[in-house]
Amino acid sequence: MASVAPASSLLRSAREIAADIKLQHSVFALPFAVLGAFMAAAPVGSEGVQWTRFGGRLALIVVAMVFARTVAMLANRLLDRSIDARNPRTAGRALPSGRLSTAGALAVLAGCTAGFGVVCAAFGVFYGNWWPLWLCGPVLAWLAVYPLLKRFTALCHLYLGASLAMSPPAAAIAVDPGSLAGQPSLWLLAGMVMCWVAGFDIIYALQDVEVDRRDGQFSLPARLGVPAALLASRWLHAVAIACLVAAGLLDPRLDMLFGAGVAIVAVLLVYEHVTVKRWGTTRMALAFFTLNGIIGCVLGLLGVADVLLHT
Repeated sequence: MASVAPASSLLRSAREIAADIKLQHSVFALPFAVLGAFMAAAPVGSEGVQWTRFGGRLALIVVAMVFARTVAMLANRLLDRSIDARNPRTAGRALPSGRLSTAGALAVLAGCTAGFGVVCAAFGVFYGNWWPLWLCGPVLAWLAVYPLLKRFTALCHLYLGASLAMSPPAAAIAVDPGSLAGQPSLWLLAGMVMCWVAGFDIIYALQDVEVDRRDGQFSLPARLGVPAALLASRWLHAVAIACLVAAGLLDPRLDMLFGAGVAIVAVLLVYEHVTVKRWGTTRMALAFFTLNGIIGCVLGLLGVADVLLHT
């Protein structure tokens, strides 16, 4: 019976964490990882994807993405638990509210870290590609230290963007490490994700301007003021669209469907900024979660469809 109690406690912690970090928000980065995997598996001029070898790798990539995001979010919650407790908006989260213990969070963090390592090792065991295993430590370290950045630099938003921007090239490495050399569109896709995420993270930070100023946090709205921060967000999103246009022009596989996706994304980003300008932070669920989730899914699905149609 003694072993049942810890297992039950761990299960409760996992449930609490899943609700707290919102696993459904994996749609921000996961579609770009899937697109990167397809671009690596079906390079320009190929005859198509070898499904018998690719399907297993794609499944491993999806599982690895979920583990990596969980590690990143748990590290965020653990490092920020004292800050969250002083913020009325975040005081109800699992750790500061007491619904989740620090020990429980650390146990799940350790389990997800180990799971990520096992998945990365599987690429070497089953496909002879050891790059994911060699890179798994540095990747998790990069993801885990993000909360510390906002304590001393306003570049924390770009750092978060760079963290999610790793998804397309990381997935490409997992499929074929050599694919990064001949596909500049993969790097442009990563650049788009970095600017897009940094832009909407600035918008998200609008909710905590006064708290960040009180606590000495370096979010862009707290440091430069709301108007300047929103202008920076608009410019970042403009650069994100430019990266998508350049990727479409350079890559013959990213054709009409991807172009339609770029147009949809541009409209949605404009609508996002109009929403924030008109209603401020009162419609953050729409401006931050819904619209950006749609953007990720639209680009990922249409990009994959275009790659398949042109191989």
